[in-house]
Amino acid sequence: MTPKPANLDGVTTRTTCAYCGVGCGVLATTDSAGRVTVKGDPDHPANLGRLCSKGSALGETISLEGRLLQPQVDGVATDWDRAVATVAERFKATIAEHGPDSVAFYVSGQLLTEDYYVANKLMKGFIGSANIDTNSRLCMASSVAGHKRAFGADTVPGQYSDLEEADLVVLVGSNLAWCHPVLYQRLAAAKAARPGMKVVNVDPRRTATSDLADMHLALRPGSDVALFNGLLVQIAEQDAVNTDYVNSFVNGFDAALVEARMADISVTGLQLEELQAFYDLWVGTEKVVTIYSQGVNQSSAGADKVNAILNCHLATGRIGKPGMGPLSVTGQPNAMGGREVGGLANMLACHLDIENPAHRTAVHEFWDSPVIADKPGLKAVDMFNAVGEGKIKALWVMCTNPVVSMPEADKVKAAIKGCDFVVVSDMFADTDTAKLADIVLPATGWAEKDGTVTNSERCISRQKGFLPAPGEARHDWQIMCNVAKAMGWASAFDFHSPAEVFREYAAMSGISGRFGRDFDISGLADVSEAEYQSLKPTHWPITKTRTGGRYFADGSFFTGTGKANMLAVSYRPPQSIPTEDAPYIFNTGRVRDHWHTMTRTARSARLSQHLAEPYLEVHPEDALKLGLKPADLAEVSNAHGRSILRVLVTDRVAPGQVFAPMHWTGQTSSSGRIDTLVTANVDPVSGQPESKAATVAIAPYKAGWYGFAVCGDALTPKAEYWALAKTKSGYRAELAGRKAPADWEAYARQIFDLPNAQVVTYIDEARGLARLAFLEEGVLRAALFAAREPVALARSYVADLLGQGASPAVLSGRPGEDQPDPGATVCACFDVGINTILTAIETKGLTSVDAIGEALNAGTNCGSCKPELATLLVNALTPKAAAE
Repeated sequence: MTPKPANLDGVTTRTTCAYCGVGCGVLATTDSAGRVTVKGDPDHPANLGRLCSKGSALGETISLEGRLLQPQVDGVATDWDRAVATVAERFKATIAEHGPDSVAFYVSGQLLTEDYYVANKLMKGFIGSANIDTNSRLCMASSVAGHKRAFGADTVPGQYSDLEEADLVVLVGSNLAWCHPVLYQRLAAAKAARPGMKVVNVDPRRTATSDLADMHLALRPGSDVALFNGLLVQIAEQDAVNTDYVNSFVNGFDAALVEARMADISVTGLQLEELQAFYDLWVGTEKVVTIYSQGVNQSSAGADKVNAILNCHLATGRIGKPGMGPLSVTGQPNAMGGREVGGLANMLACHLDIENPAHRTAVHEFWDSPVIADKPGLKAVDMFNAVGEGKIKALWVMCTNPVVSMPEADKVKAAIKGCDFVVVSDMFADTDTAKLADIVLPATGWAEKDGTVTNSERCISRQKGFLPAPGEARHDWQIMCNVAKAMGWASAFDFHSPAEVFREYAAMSGISGRFGRDFDISGLADVSEAEYQSLKPTHWPITKTRTGGRYFADGSFFTGTGKANMLAVSYRPPQSIPTEDAPYIFNTGRVRDHWHTMTRTARSARLSQHLAEPYLEVHPEDALKLGLKPADLAEVSNAHGRSILRVLVTDRVAPGQVFAPMHWTGQTSSSGRIDTLVTANVDPVSGQPESKAATVAIAPYKAGWYGFAVCGDALTPKAEYWALAKTKSGYRAELAGRKAPADWEAYARQIFDLPNAQVVTYIDEARGLARLAFLEEGVLRAALFAAREPVALARSYVADLLGQGASPAVLSGRPGEDQPDPGATVCACFDVGINTILTAIETKGLTSVDAIGEALNAGTNCGSCKPELATLLVNALTPKAAAE
């Protein structure tokens, strides 16, 4: 059920997408039945009307199913007055007894800027601690550190339009096609319009992004510093140093080059011919953009990787000009806004420095606060270590799920479980983290929230609520203001609208401007409520003299000298070294149609069909060595975690390396929380965890049975291995266990909660086969298929039979000739399956991705599936059965 809007039938609202940091504009249209249709905003500068598969499906994710509608104290629903009073009293008592550093906030890049501002003000200016950190620490902290060391501030120099103007785009540690699909499509369109444009993909793993690249450099994990130090040497040796720029605007060139000359580029594992081809291309192309993301940041040497990249752009002066410069692409819709507002433990708001006495005094006076934090707080990993050690005794988690996303996640789970007092603000009470809370507070979600976000190119956009807040849910900034007032600071938190919060924040940014810093939006300090509501996407800075634009083409850096700093950096390998006990390098990342911990995307049936369970990519040589076959299950383990994952045998990963996606939780799988396996090694500067280079052992999971189940209602899996996914008509689940149930019918009735339904069975105990269909009034309500080997059947076809009249074909698991099975979803935007595509290729003689699009619409919206369509075309030259 979706909350029904009042008098909004046919009303379209301009808002911003809830997912990655591209910051796409969205047009959301409601009807009187509560249905919401979503399409891209053609006037938004980030996406120009494009949306990815996730953005296109936003309307499918806003039902009230499972929503938290009332505050809960100790699992019992209560009213807001009691909940707020309890939070305030417990935090006040903890601070009074143990000091301000005994409490902490852990917040999220999904909060709006107004939420972030209130949280930062409350913790740093009124509680008096800097123990507020954000899940952005897990994705962007190394970029922040690199920017600050080089530029003096966390400044993004360029804009998305540089992608269209560049002659060379280098993608480093970025699967842009799946993680930032709209930027990928902008790049692909630019390359199609100018075939002379070159794209280089630097990634240990071959991804969908590699299909666009003219060159794929499959370097060894963690060796980026050596690669770019080698590039810096080539810049010098090929006389490509912009001497005028360096002499006028850069410090540290000589020391950086001396260190780079000492680099051993063989640690990259690349052939000299590959390296030289890349170096010649980069050096010989003036208009070059280097895009980097988590493959760079999520490293124990992440900040040095960032600075190695920045060194090359500074040495050539290829920065801040059209088609030139480094571009860090962020993973969350407001990670940038959180950085701007001081959401990280080592920052003040508006890019001011917590360790600078003048900055602290200015913020203290502006807030007229009783105290001001005078030292950095605990970064995420250290924060949860302190929770586990009992040093932090009261914790407030907002809009994030650290029990799933933090490294060594089981240790984090134990820490939160043992904390004296835990508050969680969320849309749902059943997340892995919320289940551990003493108090859970109902917060509004994307369709209801009202405020601003900042994307990866410094563009501030409005996010507007178009549905009413359900039940008693409140905005995060309101919740924090309620608690702050109850703690005794009513006048400082007497905000009545997000526009009021924004005006104070914009006014505060004028302090930054007066200190000569980069972040200044004081030109918006006097916006009226109406102007705030109609605020168009705008790039900062926003002052009386300047709006938007690029940075650093003419120097003007934010360091003490006004010059940029090139840093002498050297290669350091990942901290986890493969051993006999844990010989495989464990890489993690995202899939195309899911995001973060799937709290939102798992609610969409079509987003859940592309990849319906957690998996492990294993190279064929390693699979043979380990005795693993495609679709087997593997146990992945190390000293602090264990997962069971479906095996995908592929040469996309190199021998000795494996990959698993990060999205599955305790609600969607039995053992898919793969961050239990990620070791909590961090970058010494940024504090960002090394999420792509843990080491693990792998062994076959010796299942005695495998199963596949579908049910019209949510089922309760009972198996050592299970993975749950939404379908159009209900749910589907993959199952496996070491010992088969003694009574298949009793087992099935239990997981489906269908004690009285009619059942049709086929059970062959000798062959280990069991097939059961459950009917009510002749309509299929659930079905279970079990075997001793991974179950082979037409999964999409069986799932679509739910709610239909019983058919003899149900237990066969295969459609008749008159009912073609579409197969697993390839194009999520138009719900086009693999078998449909292969049939069209064969019967219609399709020979190009564009032809597939014309025939089936596949690939014509967000384009994220185009690499897979291209692969299907190639494979269709040697036809074979399409397996789900």
